[in-house]
Amino acid sequence: MAQAQATRTNQAISLKGSTKIVTEFFEYSVNSILYQRNVYPADDFRMVKKYGLPMLITSDESLKEYLGTILKQVHEWLMTDTINRLVLAITSKETLETLERWQFDIIREDDDSRPTSSTVPEGTTINGIQKDKPKKEKTEKEVQTEIREIMKQITASVTFLPTLEEECSFTLLAYTSTSDPLPLPEKWNDADPHLIDKGKVEQVRLRSFSTNVHKMEAMVAYKISE
Repeated sequence: MAQAQATRTNQAISLKGSTKIVTEFFEYSVNSILYQRNVYPADDFRMVKKYGLPMLITSDESLKEYLGTILKQVHEWLMTDTINRLVLAITSKETLETLERWQFDIIREDDDSRPTSSTVPEGTTINGIQKDKPKKEKTEKEVQTEIREIMKQITASVTFLPTLEEECSFTLLAYTSTSDPLPLPEKWNDADPHLIDKGKVEQVRLRSFSTNVHKMEAMVAYKISE
């Protein structure tokens, strides 16, 4: 069993494998944010080990069901390359004002439409795009190391984000790259972008990770305390 695990984590990552990694990242990052920002009581979470770190995930059945539905749809969109951003907005229950906006941008890195044919010499420019050297294949172990650093930043966010004094709720938003109507899961309806007003916002860019199939870039915007 140990040998099989070692082999798996040292293989190059496929689209299916990358989609699984990104979907799991969303699951653990959303849970971590909801815990760290006290959107749900601490008693609603249990500890597990992931990415070589102690992580907290919800034990609230309704929240588990809701996130499970969302993540299933996100997985499908990743496989068909129709999602490019996921946003978690934390809002005040009393005023409905957006207090924090966690943004995760998804960039597809293995786009076959780019001029990367082996018949084109490295350094050649086609339509203004220069062919780069082939990327070194990344393993799941290497990607998990990068994800671990982002998770550490989310955990440490309490050191720079304003304390949320009021009772809050959250909204998940998906941004897609197609003009065709997409099937939305139950409870996932169209919503406003939950932007924070200019002049009242600060932004912090987090670390990124790449599987060589997908690249994930993250940032958090938050309302400045008055």
